[in-house]
Amino acid sequence: MLLRHFLISTLFITSGFAESNWPQFRGEGGLGLGTGKPPVEFGAEKNLRWQVEVPFGHSSPCIWQDKISLTGLDGGKLVTICLSRKDGHELWRAAAPAEKVEGAHRIGSPATPTCCTDGERLIAYFGSYGVLAYDWNGKVLWQKPLPAPIVEFGTSASPIIADGKVIIVADQDVGSYMIALDVKTGEPVWRVDRSEFRRSFSTPFIWRHDGIEELIVSGSLRTRSYDLKDGKLRWSASGMARVSNTSPIAVGDVLIVCGWNAGGDPDDRVEMEPHEAFLAAHDADKNGLLSEKEFPEGPLRDRFTIIDADKNGTVNQAEYDAMRDIFAKAANQLFAIKAGGSGDITDTHVIWRQTKQLPYVFSPVIANGRVFTVKGGGLASAYDAKSGSPIFQAERLDASGEYYASAVTADGRVYVTSQRGVISVLDASSDTLKVLAKNDLKAPVFASPAIVDGVIYVRTNKHLCAFGH
Repeated sequence: MLLRHFLISTLFITSGFAESNWPQFRGEGGLGLGTGKPPVEFGAEKNLRWQVEVPFGHSSPCIWQDKISLTGLDGGKLVTICLSRKDGHELWRAAAPAEKVEGAHRIGSPATPTCCTDGERLIAYFGSYGVLAYDWNGKVLWQKPLPAPIVEFGTSASPIIADGKVIIVADQDVGSYMIALDVKTGEPVWRVDRSEFRRSFSTPFIWRHDGIEELIVSGSLRTRSYDLKDGKLRWSASGMARVSNTSPIAVGDVLIVCGWNAGGDPDDRVEMEPHEAFLAAHDADKNGLLSEKEFPEGPLRDRFTIIDADKNGTVNQAEYDAMRDIFAKAANQLFAIKAGGSGDITDTHVIWRQTKQLPYVFSPVIANGRVFTVKGGGLASAYDAKSGSPIFQAERLDASGEYYASAVTADGRVYVTSQRGVISVLDASSDTLKVLAKNDLKAPVFASPAIVDGVIYVRTNKHLCAFGH
């Protein structure tokens, strides 16, 4: 009996992988909440446990027990790789059977969605192919090809698993939809038409409160809640940017949603005159359609590929009017929604709003009852999650550049990562901005870090690094 107890205790202590996992984008529940006591200071020469080279990609680590999964583009092939959590060595890799790799933004990647897992199955999603399910030894369990989204910037929203279903949101410029697949078989359970939504890149979120689960999806102009069982609409709230990049979070019965995009601020509106007047002034060949060269130089020509929804090289009246309507209704804001709504809840359940110093791609995190955000350029803000009152706003981190990785938190600290690779560690309890450390990894970072059992896993443009005491 003593020997058995000793063996079990030894296995628990030496493995270190008995409790915590990071099963999807932003970890358990999509909240960015890490476990353990990660280091405040780390880098190439301090608290580096290991560093390994990985294929190019922007997906974040998905961690289950002693294994880590990432996706990447290697030799023209989209691959899912599995690494040892102990030392980072590669255990296996599998290529997606994509016939063609979709295009991406000039700083983007066709391997951006983060994998998710229920512990038994590892789910990978590529816009270029669809969904693949593996076991943790690399065996293909099922495959579900899906059409490549119609958007020139590529696919970014990550899959999630909830209620035995894999949820895929494919918001694009034509034919947006959401689909739920049985996690065991890949068979469709339900499908929701979202054709009134244009492109967005936000990962869906499960809002758990009062004994229920709501599927929250932020999209162009609106955030919506759906029933996980059948995909039926529960409520809708207007007041989003024309493109949604950030993912929602929640604390109890308060949901936090954020959206910013160019053209959505009162002093930065993109005005589009009525189609008839614009066509009369710029349709040089008088064919009733507008090519890119017929758009005058400026903000509209710069956004031609967005206005041209079906990507056929010309803009018709329906496409023009749709984008004119989007620019007119777009609203950049960080706002909170209270639980219990149905139908249109814009005027009944939004409990506070902030409209300045908003993040672009960076998803906020909640720590110590506060919502932390960072605007591009390194401007940090914190708000009381219940009231929206600023704790501090637009304070400089002295870590400039864009912020594409989302915030994570652990042990009373908030970790925010610039695209230049500087990870600033903030004190989550201070009433003023208190930067505990700035860790320069000297490499670009687009993927969001994971924090598990006191170890920070960070993907740079070429490596996956593990930092821990």
